[in-house]
Amino acid sequence: MVHRVTVPSLFTPPVYAHASVVEAGTKLAFLAGSVPLDADGKLVGAGDPVRQAEQVLANLDEQLRAVGSDMAHVVSTDVYVVSGEPAVLSKVWDVVEASGLSIGPHSSTLLGVACLGYTGQLVEITATAVVPEAEPVTESEPDRA
Repeated sequence: MVHRVTVPSLFTPPVYAHASVVEAGTKLAFLAGSVPLDADGKLVGAGDPVRQAEQVLANLDEQLRAVGSDMAHVVSTDVYVVSGEPAVLSKVWDVVEASGLSIGPHSSTLLGVACLGYTGQLVEITATAVVPEAEPVTESEPDRA
């Protein structure tokens, strides 16, 4: 279903693949940017990109479950962080890596940006995921003794 590719002639990435190839006929989910808002629409982690990343990932997990997928089936992400400091981006990436998104590993781009859509927002993640087919339910035959 998904084949992850690390190109031998390129720099070996630490925890992501250069490409993810998905076979035709597979159901994909293209998720809107996950943001650091709680269920009431309030910003979580004001001024704290690590806390915001945690909330973004919790929200992303909810998005994935709603479409029948999970973190392990994410094939591509874009991680946006309001910062020009590599150390801040690295701290956010550590949270991403610990989340289970790097199972696979998936293909990802980490970007420092000037601003995002909500006042005080420091992190956003967009994702594409495979939606696995449901395992067919088979009834077991009764024991014949």
